[in-house]
Amino acid sequence: MATIGVFDSGIGGLTVLNEALRQAPSHHYVYLADSANAPYGEKSSDWVAARSLDLCHWLVREGCQALIIACNTATAEAIAHIRHEMPAIPIIGIEPGVKPAVHKSQNHKIGVLATQNTLKSDKFKALLDGLEGLGHDCKLITQAGSGLVPLIESGALNAPETEALLREHLAPMQAAEIDTLVLGCTHYPFLAPLIKKIIGTEVEIIDTSEAVVKQLCRKLEEHHLLQSAPPRIIHLYSTLDAEGLLAHAKQLIPAAFEQHSVQTSTVFIS
Repeated sequence: MATIGVFDSGIGGLTVLNEALRQAPSHHYVYLADSANAPYGEKSSDWVAARSLDLCHWLVREGCQALIIACNTATAEAIAHIRHEMPAIPIIGIEPGVKPAVHKSQNHKIGVLATQNTLKSDKFKALLDGLEGLGHDCKLITQAGSGLVPLIESGALNAPETEALLREHLAPMQAAEIDTLVLGCTHYPFLAPLIKKIIGTEVEIIDTSEAVVKQLCRKLEEHHLLQSAPPRIIHLYSTLDAEGLLAHAKQLIPAAFEQHSVQTSTVFIS
């Protein structure tokens, strides 16, 4: 079995961990939430790149044999450099699911809700450039979800201020009459019920966690690390509050912990 590291700026990557536990439960998982520095979406590109590399090195020192960068911002700003620095380690990133949205949209109007850094990154621009080869005529309405991550991190998933801010961010997309919404931050799927309340259930929501974990499984197989064994250990690390992380995890993805032993630690990573 493999030890797989998953990191995010905070609790958002729990959506990816949940999917990994569903698709590939027979591994050890090390989840690292850099909550002391969340959110990443409005920090400088250089800071995100350097911090992401430091966290990946830390996870490898903890014995991780494969890594998931469960943060769109960190993927956009750092994954190319991390792969260059760590060529022997399978490293899977995450990006907004614009391509599947193009295939699924019926009226060719797609909303993309992501962090400011993700939307302005070269990787996102390259993703959009790559769509030209698909011969689509879709209109993309992009919106930075400023302020949402801190609210999610605080557990205010259904708070009035969260709904008010989300309504503000979604208003341009509603005005454009989108039929498909791409969630370009791993934190945002936790707001899916509230999003559906605001824009209606007829708008399809695209979350890329399933595709990311399928890619993980392919890479594990390539490296002969994909094995069947009894479910193992989840170790939750936080740079701020491990017990708080555990409480969030139990609330947000409770079923994931039914057959796994869970350990927690608060760590300082310089």
